[in-house]
Amino acid sequence: MPDSAAAPASPTAQPTQPGQSTPPSQPTQTVPGRTFVHPGLLHTEEDFARMRAKVAASAQPWLDGWNTLLRTGRSTLTVSPRPLQTVIRGGDGSNFGQFFIDVARSYQLALRWKLTGDTAYADKAVEFLNAWSSTLTSVTGNSDRFLAAGIYGYQFANAAEIMRTYSGWAAADFARFQNMMLTLFYPLNHQFLTTHNGSEITNFWANWDLCNMACMLAIGVLCDRADVYDEAASYFLTGRGNGASSQSVPFIHPGYLGQWQESSRDQGHSTLGIGLAGAFCEMAWNQGDDFYGYDNNRFLAGAEYVAKSNLSDASGNPYYLSMPFDTLVNRQGTGTAISPGALPHYRPVWEMVYNHYVNRLGLAAPFCAQMATRMRPEGDAGGGDQLGLGTLTFSRDPLAASVAPSGLTARLVGGKVELSWWGTAKASSYTVLRSTVAGGPYTTVASGISGLLTYTDSGLAPNTYYYAITAQTPTGNSAASNEARVVTAVVPHTLLQFSESEGTTAADTSGNGHHGSLMNGAQWTAGKLGNAVLLDGVDDHVALPPKLMDGLADFSIAAWVFWDGGRDWARIFDFGSGTTHYMYLTPQAAGAGLRFAINLTNGWGDQALTSAPLPTGQWVHVAVTLSGSTGTLYVNGSAVATNTEMTHAPFRMRSTTQNWLGRSQFPRDRYFNGKIDDFRIYNGALSAAQVAALAT
Repeated sequence: MPDSAAAPASPTAQPTQPGQSTPPSQPTQTVPGRTFVHPGLLHTEEDFARMRAKVAASAQPWLDGWNTLLRTGRSTLTVSPRPLQTVIRGGDGSNFGQFFIDVARSYQLALRWKLTGDTAYADKAVEFLNAWSSTLTSVTGNSDRFLAAGIYGYQFANAAEIMRTYSGWAAADFARFQNMMLTLFYPLNHQFLTTHNGSEITNFWANWDLCNMACMLAIGVLCDRADVYDEAASYFLTGRGNGASSQSVPFIHPGYLGQWQESSRDQGHSTLGIGLAGAFCEMAWNQGDDFYGYDNNRFLAGAEYVAKSNLSDASGNPYYLSMPFDTLVNRQGTGTAISPGALPHYRPVWEMVYNHYVNRLGLAAPFCAQMATRMRPEGDAGGGDQLGLGTLTFSRDPLAASVAPSGLTARLVGGKVELSWWGTAKASSYTVLRSTVAGGPYTTVASGISGLLTYTDSGLAPNTYYYAITAQTPTGNSAASNEARVVTAVVPHTLLQFSESEGTTAADTSGNGHHGSLMNGAQWTAGKLGNAVLLDGVDDHVALPPKLMDGLADFSIAAWVFWDGGRDWARIFDFGSGTTHYMYLTPQAAGAGLRFAINLTNGWGDQALTSAPLPTGQWVHVAVTLSGSTGTLYVNGSAVATNTEMTHAPFRMRSTTQNWLGRSQFPRDRYFNGKIDDFRIYNGALSAAQVAALAT
């Protein structure tokens, strides 16, 4: 269960957050494809310089953190390594405790050397690293071997990354250690992330992925292997397992409380996941990649949710009892609420998260801040799950100036405008501003907002609105946040009339540029309202642009369909990014009929609308609408199914890459056999009368 430092470039060109610092300047080594910073995993030379200066000045909390390091008993010069030829975790003969203790010792000895300059500690750390790299030949056990390879592997790589700067570590010995990481640990990391031990992919909780991602990323840096580093980074962004960004935080509630993937399991594993994901992000940050800020600080949303789950209000009432929870379904079962298991759970992982977002960037993270305060000074907890000691290693002075609120989003939900934003560390309250003109002038909608940073604006006439947020700080009002635009009118988002008679482009006449491309020989034919697109049921389909459903909460989709029949699971439309996130309409599901579904969790827990199978050999009008959490399915203008618990709006799929008419995200499903005409997507939910009008 395991996982980086500077306004690193965002992995997908995300905007830099206010207050973001710049990458550390340190010695680097050039490798094909990228230049790595060394040392550059959890700690850089700039970090060590800060620690040394603060401890020398007896500054708090660094001095308390230093004294905590001295008290663990794992950085003394009197201990000797106890290397094993085979490390076993899980099953008979487990001996992994002997390994993780020596890993912790090597790391803590390395810290003492870097902070004191006493080479006796460096020599002792090297003794541990050499003993293990010259002895260890395998890491095994039951499926828990992947946890051992991930957790202890990334930690061991961190100890070695610190010691690589010591002239007393022979080059041949360092090379042998690198080889151990590449030949014993990386293969297990890669095997797990690609096969998940032969299991269904949601069988393993987030921490299993996260520890192997962390180890893989660390090995990439330690061994100057850009390919290994990029494999881990790519998995964070687009992996299908529960440790990837969108699955580890599968649902974000208003106010940016990001439900953690293991929250319905127990709090011990939830806090473990925060430590592992935080380590991954910190190591990547130190190499110039901002995974902390990816997808509008998605990890911070998850960290705030887990921290709050383990805290209580001023009256001692546990927060988790009143926190929102979206039902989570996976191979392990159905979670319906935050689990009180191991609650409250206090793990020494919060300084890293708190100091990044609050002191490095100037953002507000009130629950992470409370957890960091409660745990200060952080030890290592002794169990091997984390390196710990974050009060010493991650504490930093806060930014001198306040930053503006950031990350504002505005979505049309149930006909109302739902706002959420990230606060600033020094704010006491916030003001919501609104305009009908981009850039203002704005009028004040609400002020004095504190606590959960969300606001719902209702009773608005159909129009386009622009919102911004300001913060009230000790020095006055902050600058305004980014501006968020929302349309409250039900207006066309995509309109494919298929009126063409030649070529392979279906024009989007909505004016939004969502043109379709006819693929694999799809043809024009006579339609219901003019021409239509003819799909052969073999491989014909229409491809629509990426990011098609970005930002849509309330929506409507409607089309005229002529189905020639065929096997189950053909698609009228299917928008998604493979089988991890998708939304589709099929004329006939197996054992059922017409079915619309949206899914955020690898095929588990569809939120769906179903009706009788679509009639064949005739034109039928179909439509789907979502208003808030109420979805409605229409056939020929009449409602045939309603679901009032559809919380998975299209924007929650994030930026979809495969948006198709006539083709499924699942390769084994059949293509649509028939004709489609007048395909429409609307921003907002059409009324029953408006759907009926389209059907006539």
